Amino acid sequence: MIVYAARALRQIDDLHHHYKNLGHIEAILTLDAALYEAERKIEANPSGGLPAPRPYPRVARPGRAGVKAGRYWVAYTTTAPPVITAIFYDAADIPGRV
Repeated sequence: MIVYAARALRQIDDLHHHYKNLGHIEAILTLDAALYEAERKIEANPSGGLPAPRPYPRVARPGRAGVKAGRYWVAYTTTAPPVITAIFYDAADIPGRV
């Protein structure tokens, strides 16, 4: 089972509203598919994530990992159960948001 932190849920909600306001319903479906893919990757191998998204190695933290799913990076804790803590579009300014 994957748990979502409140911050991650807000990010997802914000992205859904952003895409809806732009009329990009396909982007909502793509985001949802990426989250499903990330959940499957994390469930299959919780310790298999990268310490940080490849373009942003300086955001690595102990007990955290990240997986790439579609055009998104999904950050999570390596606890049991894993907790998804953040979702970033692959071209986002991650250091500026962390």
